[in-house]
Amino acid sequence: MIRLHFTAADLRQITLAPAANALSETALSLRLSLRPGERWGRPRPAARRWHHSLHGAARARAGVLAELVTEDGYIPDFLLQPSLDDFAEALEAAASTPAEQLALDLGIPEVRGGNGRLSRPGPWARELAQGSPSATRTLVADTRRYFHTSVEPLWPRISSDTLTDRALRAEMLLRGGVDALLTTLSTTWRWQAPTLHLPSASAYDIPLCGRGLLLVPSWFATGPLVMYRPQAATVLVYPLHDNDSPGTGAAGGTDGRDGRPEALAALLGRTRAHLLALLRTPATTTALAERAAISLPAASRHTHVLRDAGLVDTTRTGVAVLHTLTPLGHTLLAGT
Repeated sequence: MIRLHFTAADLRQITLAPAANALSETALSLRLSLRPGERWGRPRPAARRWHHSLHGAARARAGVLAELVTEDGYIPDFLLQPSLDDFAEALEAAASTPAEQLALDLGIPEVRGGNGRLSRPGPWARELAQGSPSATRTLVADTRRYFHTSVEPLWPRISSDTLTDRALRAEMLLRGGVDALLTTLSTTWRWQAPTLHLPSASAYDIPLCGRGLLLVPSWFATGPLVMYRPQAATVLVYPLHDNDSPGTGAAGGTDGRDGRPEALAALLGRTRAHLLALLRTPATTTALAERAAISLPAASRHTHVLRDAGLVDTTRTGVAVLHTLTPLGHTLLAGT
């Protein structure tokens, strides 16, 4: 579990990246191509189709770039460049990374105190970590070739989906505040103020130290990717909202059973989206559990999350509580 610890200053400095980041998407797409299993989470359906369309050609197209994606899915920080959306600018910045930082990011033990990130580094990776101009030119050429042949043809779709996701996140922040934004980033993440809990095979506690958080949506990511920056906001790459779910038309249709929008289900999780739709008619926790055919504790737990996200109001009426939709809840149901 990764735990991001917020202070009041951090909560005031949460920002959304303005667009998809071409270089980080290139690296994440390669990770998905080389290791398409669900070890880090389930890829979006469109990303799985993209992977199949490559017919196993990703490694050949990527050249030396493939050496930097490790068995455990690690991607060196210098390949992310979160502040630069343009591919050419980001690649130039990556190529200009000081040799000492390269060694730290790659973690080659014998080079400037690396920590062993690359389990079997080849001669090229060692040269890169030592600042070899030839190795850097090879990295630039291979990364550019992989981007242009594998990722750039999909870029209009990636950009469009990213803008849609960003608008949705901004709406959540505008209408429900920080709690709504952080609660709905992913159905498997848990916001328990002042800490955001992210599933991970390793345990890390990361204090944001008053510098805030930069949220970067990713078309290819299947789980969280955290980049700690000592002098700037911590970066959290998150899988963008999946509007490509089965049963969803171009206009964002429903599944036909109870009017539950599939796009909303992708954002909140199917059970919570179902409960939200059921609350078009206010209900107590007991009545809601009966309507949804779930247990009373499950209904209570899910309505608590929906309330924290600003989607549901809860009013006590004697020994029971009555749940109703907030304006934000009505807006989400009407707009999907």
